[in-house]
Amino acid sequence: MKTTVLFASVIVLAGSLTSCGGGKNVCPDESTPYTVKTKEIFVAADSVKGIPEYTIFEKSQVDLKAFPKDDDNVITIFCGKSLYGWRGYNKDAVPGRWVIDEEENALKFNGSGGGEAQNLDGGDIVFAHKFKNFELSFEWKVAKGSNSGVFVLAQEIKGEPIYISSPEFQILDNANHPDATQGENGNRQAASLYDMIPAKPQNAHPFGEWNKAKITVFKGSVFHEQNGKTVVEYHLWTPKWNELIANSKFKPGGDFPLAYELLTNLGGPEREGYIGFQDHGDDVWYRNIRVKILD
Repeated sequence: MKTTVLFASVIVLAGSLTSCGGGKNVCPDESTPYTVKTKEIFVAADSVKGIPEYTIFEKSQVDLKAFPKDDDNVITIFCGKSLYGWRGYNKDAVPGRWVIDEEENALKFNGSGGGEAQNLDGGDIVFAHKFKNFELSFEWKVAKGSNSGVFVLAQEIKGEPIYISSPEFQILDNANHPDATQGENGNRQAASLYDMIPAKPQNAHPFGEWNKAKITVFKGSVFHEQNGKTVVEYHLWTPKWNELIANSKFKPGGDFPLAYELLTNLGGPEREGYIGFQDHGDDVWYRNIRVKILD
């Protein structure tokens, strides 16, 4: 398919660093120098494959050297002090409903009650750096009846939701949200590969309690861990992966015409992408968000 670069724009921020646990580790605050450049890449339609035209946003990436790194080369991309390095999906700033909960030392989404509508200054967010082979570790908790999700290898497609280009680690109150009983065999419950593979064992803690999670992506192999157990395994860019997508809500000819194309070619030509967190309209908290690069 033919691609065309349409235009570029620039936004400039400037500022300082704040302490994050003392010593040599510091967290950049929101005013740390960071230039956001945006260009649009137009991809022509492919009538043979039934793929409509679409536009990819390519934005400049934040410098990981600005973030604290421990002796095991684990980078803290959110430590509870600032939202530097984060922005809205397809946006240049963090939507107002994503805030820092100082008591929990956490990133919190203040629920709008609008489900996937992402209204009232909401929307998904991404960390402004693309990763390829990595371990993402974090803790999460939800309010009663809450729903959210964590995305990896995401692309930014103009006018389209993040989940058509990225697998989702489901975040859910299994006991009180109806999505827990949808899909097949529990594949929409916490830590599942959403609508594809159920997390087994299903060991999520109840709402209001913290869960520990890890997503490992290495040369196409992906593992979900929840509370110390590996609960999901899958392998990208394989016939089995394509079959999983074809049997999900992202199937060819379904409600999301681009999804099958983007998910079967996950991460684009470079096989890399963004980490994202979902606004599903409900209260959710994330903390201790860390990445270890495995390249």
